[in-house]
Amino acid sequence: MIFLLKILVRFALRIFCPSIVVKNAELMNTKGPVLLVVNHPDSFLDAVIIGALYPRKINYLARGDVFRNPVFGFLLKQLNMLPVFRQREGKEHLHLNSNTFQKAVECLRNDGIVLIFIEGICLNTHELQPFKKGASRILESAHTVGIFPIVQIAGIGYSSFTAFGKGIHLAFENLSWPTPIVEATDRVRFNAVVFEKMERLIQVPVHPGFARGFLYYFALPFYLPVRAFAAAKTKNSVFYDSVLFALLLFTFPIYVALVVIIVLKVKLILG
Repeated sequence: MIFLLKILVRFALRIFCPSIVVKNAELMNTKGPVLLVVNHPDSFLDAVIIGALYPRKINYLARGDVFRNPVFGFLLKQLNMLPVFRQREGKEHLHLNSNTFQKAVECLRNDGIVLIFIEGICLNTHELQPFKKGASRILESAHTVGIFPIVQIAGIGYSSFTAFGKGIHLAFENLSWPTPIVEATDRVRFNAVVFEKMERLIQVPVHPGFARGFLYYFALPFYLPVRAFAAAKTKNSVFYDSVLFALLLFTFPIYVALVVIIVLKVKLILG
């Protein structure tokens, strides 16, 4: 199921984001345990893009409050997402993070990949926000049990956070961190090194625009109401782009099928 979804998402991204440039793409084939730390400018779309392009299975750490809905929680867990709760979402949930970090370490023990958005917040900006301690905490826990994963840094940039037909620039860099993280000063130093490297990786691409050919005019009657619906539901928040992409991903094929059925019926009636 996940394999088929990945193929569908890759195809949809070529329409939604017609220009995708990946720098140092060969690093996505890095073997062994990988702690993948990424900036977070465009909500769930960041995870969708990296997950679709990455050849290996990724385990994601995602904001814990979205897991409270039983349906969403179940679906997110099927997509290898683990909940991380922030203090603003209630101190009573913070103890659950210990279990999540333990699962992340187990994933690394099995040579897996753990992705964490190190800023811990999404603000629709390419300017890096102060890093949280989640990534260094996972690394510290891994070091404690003798696991020293490659720290892979990714910087993602968008030509727009709202426009259809956007450009994306995604760059990777590997960082070896052989010194065990033990004290708070180690965590601060780790965040500082990652911050400097990630800041260099982030590039905002030129907006490529969307060719106004047949596909544009064919999809426009469907796209406009879906865009309005997504804007209303998200109140034009940071979730707008992600919700719009998800709606188009799952409903556009239905629109195409209905148009085909109508055309075939009209041809049948007209003989």
